[in-house]
Amino acid sequence: MDKLLEQVERGIRARGLFRRGERILVGVSGGVDSMALLHVLDALAPRHGWRLAVAHFNHRLRGRSSDADERLVRKSAMKLGWPFVNDHADVRALARRRKISIEMAARTARHDFLARAAARLKIRSIALAHHADDQLELFFLRLFRGSGGEGLSGMKWIAPSPSRLPGAKLQPQLVRPLLGVSKSGLEQFAREKKIPFRVDASNRRLDIQRNRIRHELLPLLRREYQPALDRTVLRMMEIAGAEAEFVNTMAEQWLAKNGVDGRTPRRKDPCPGGKGFSKWLGRTSFKDLPIAVQRRCVQIQLFRRHIAGGYDLVERLRTSPGRAVTIAPELAVVLASPGGLRLERSGPVRGSGFRPSRDDNRPEAELQMKSGGGQIAFGGLNIRWRIGLRTGAIPPERREGREYFDADAVGSRLTLRHWRPGDRFQPSGMSTPVKLQDLFTNRKIPQKQRHELVVVTTGAGELVWVENLRISERFKLSKRTKRCLQWQWKRL
Repeated sequence: MDKLLEQVERGIRARGLFRRGERILVGVSGGVDSMALLHVLDALAPRHGWRLAVAHFNHRLRGRSSDADERLVRKSAMKLGWPFVNDHADVRALARRRKISIEMAARTARHDFLARAAARLKIRSIALAHHADDQLELFFLRLFRGSGGEGLSGMKWIAPSPSRLPGAKLQPQLVRPLLGVSKSGLEQFAREKKIPFRVDASNRRLDIQRNRIRHELLPLLRREYQPALDRTVLRMMEIAGAEAEFVNTMAEQWLAKNGVDGRTPRRKDPCPGGKGFSKWLGRTSFKDLPIAVQRRCVQIQLFRRHIAGGYDLVERLRTSPGRAVTIAPELAVVLASPGGLRLERSGPVRGSGFRPSRDDNRPEAELQMKSGGGQIAFGGLNIRWRIGLRTGAIPPERREGREYFDADAVGSRLTLRHWRPGDRFQPSGMSTPVKLQDLFTNRKIPQKQRHELVVVTTGAGELVWVENLRISERFKLSKRTKRCLQWQWKRL
């Protein structure tokens, strides 16, 4: 068997990426990486009983070149004898409509298509062609942003799709079987097997930071500093990820076992260190915890209160227990005994967030979410909603300007308002809340537009929905949903 095939097969077996006889949806763009992935999985399929389907999304960003990509992928799927599914979108129009970057619009549209295609074909695993070089570039992108251990761990071999399907029993997962393979290895495989592929000229543009890292920084580091850069950085990413996961688990369990923040542990939550370590967690005071666990305990509690958990704030709280740290004109936070955070308000505060003085006069609207529905005009949006019993297991079809929520999870009272500094949000598919300002920055939303976007909070102040972003992970439909809230909006 070919050396690269053996390498990929070992990785799949070692990490349990695919089951025997599984159906796999392969995302193929037409570039060398995804075309190599398709042929690798095609070659391994008979040995494992896999049944493939080929998916291609046409972003229509490069005119005739985009159409040529689609034709190549379609022809390759037919030649290999696998079913082909495709879709397209005007990504530039989508970016303008949602006021996000073209890159973010393309990514969102592509993942939504892959999730829908997987659901229609009753496939859970979506294979993507991210490889070791992509992982390396991502490490430096996040390093320059100041990410912690969790961010520096990079992409996971298996991860939930960012486009979750409301109420679906089988949620799609992204599988990256090439993370241990270099770009050069894939290119050599394509040459040897005479695999046709398309070249995207935009990958050479040096006005894109990732391309500068790829074409300028990494060659310099390999040539002048560390010839084995790829191996050492990838090893470090794996170590950082495993350690960050352990610290997060320890912090979550310490908070639960000590009754901090009103949380109780789930019975099935395992303790990585076993029963003995679990007892140790229950007896250990906050000040005796390892520093990394202390930091994560503070950060988790800040996240739950929709407060940005930056390094400086975490350290001020951690090293000065009992001392109030002002984070806004109307809000201070204190690390109290036995390690829980306490908010101290000096003015009117709604829910669990705070209202900066410059936003005091900004409009708000409260909605009583009773059975039936309603309509309101707010912040330049015409909003309609309807609540009814959920029928059927098939998730409602996603459309532009429409989302669905678990009505009972949302509650009987919602508040419409605009973004405030300090807001935190957990988009569908993400494991923890993040700073809403960071999401805006990643999507390159101008500062002025950020303050015009409408957000929805529960009666307790938790963000449910942010205009132009995915819905909250906490309030999406699930198999336990009994009542469904249909939420529609349109810019006036």
